[in-house]
Amino acid sequence: MIQDVVIVGGGVIGLTTAYELAGRGLRVTLLDQQQPGQEASWAGAGILPPAHPGDPTHPLATLCRATNELWPSLSADLRETTGIDNGFRRCGGLGVSEIGDTESLQFEIEAWQKAGVTVESLTAADIEKCEAAVSPEISEAYRLPELAQVRNPRHLKALLVACQKRGVDIHSGQRVIGFERHDTEVLGVKTTHGLYSAGAVVVSAGAWSQELLQGAGCQLQIEPVRGQIVQLSCPQPPFRHVIECGPRYLVPREDGLVLVGATEEWVGYDKQNTAHGLQGLLTFAERLVPSLKDARFERAWAGLRPHTKDGLPFIGEVPGVQNLFVAAGHFRAGLHLSPVTARAISQMIAGETPDLDLAAFLPRVAEANGEE
Repeated sequence: MIQDVVIVGGGVIGLTTAYELAGRGLRVTLLDQQQPGQEASWAGAGILPPAHPGDPTHPLATLCRATNELWPSLSADLRETTGIDNGFRRCGGLGVSEIGDTESLQFEIEAWQKAGVTVESLTAADIEKCEAAVSPEISEAYRLPELAQVRNPRHLKALLVACQKRGVDIHSGQRVIGFERHDTEVLGVKTTHGLYSAGAVVVSAGAWSQELLQGAGCQLQIEPVRGQIVQLSCPQPPFRHVIECGPRYLVPREDGLVLVGATEEWVGYDKQNTAHGLQGLLTFAERLVPSLKDARFERAWAGLRPHTKDGLPFIGEVPGVQNLFVAAGHFRAGLHLSPVTARAISQMIAGETPDLDLAAFLPRVAEANGEE
């Protein structure tokens, strides 16, 4: 049977897109080279920022505003459909800087203010009242009351169940080896297990998307960036807010788990944890919240985030190739931007004009020599 849509990649963007398309009544098949929901989407910490800091006219700022409007209803729909609570909570966030670095902190506060979100500057006394567990060496901080979080594994489980309930045909262990084409039109996806014919194909394979699309003449310039994360366990939640310091963070869960992340390492497709990476994260955690030195070490893992040259994800149809769409390259924001990305791709496949201007995110076609 020819499907309406075949989606390559079972991460959070692929699953959310499948859920959206199936909700429109389309026949959808989803293919993953391993098990759906087990790569970068699962590995993240689930931080949902209230906005894109800085210029409110930046293309990412538009995406952030739109996706934040979708998260509450998507979470409620998934809970009603599957009975699974994905952990969506407006827990608020604290922003701190390296000890003694007040200049960076002020820059961040101004960027959030420019974005139009609520931000509260905190003194040492304010920090102690807000989160007593934070180190007294941190004398300045700011609070983002609108910051939210979601529990990645639970959200992915809910999406998988919801997709199955909507009739999505999900296949794991499917390594894609090419596309079935007629001139400039894509007619399906070739895998090691056979051909999956479709009216449209969506590639949402994260850090593996570039390799998959090279045969279609689409140079995405996506590279993998390893992020290591540590999971600790405490008898009681030691703090309530997500605590961020540059690219690193502490994320508390309601059951006493604390996620400590994340490194940014350009090491290709190597997903191994390293002693140096984990030691750095544990030192960071204890410096921000000294009581975490007594927390129990539960586990550690790493994921590969898809990073693009200009920092913008690719969302749209490949120019010059009919029926081939891309949703990839979201780097650290894949989970956060998955609802709006899925909505935009679904609208395009349905022949509708997307709600948002996606010009900045359209994929680009490579020349024969591989250069843009």
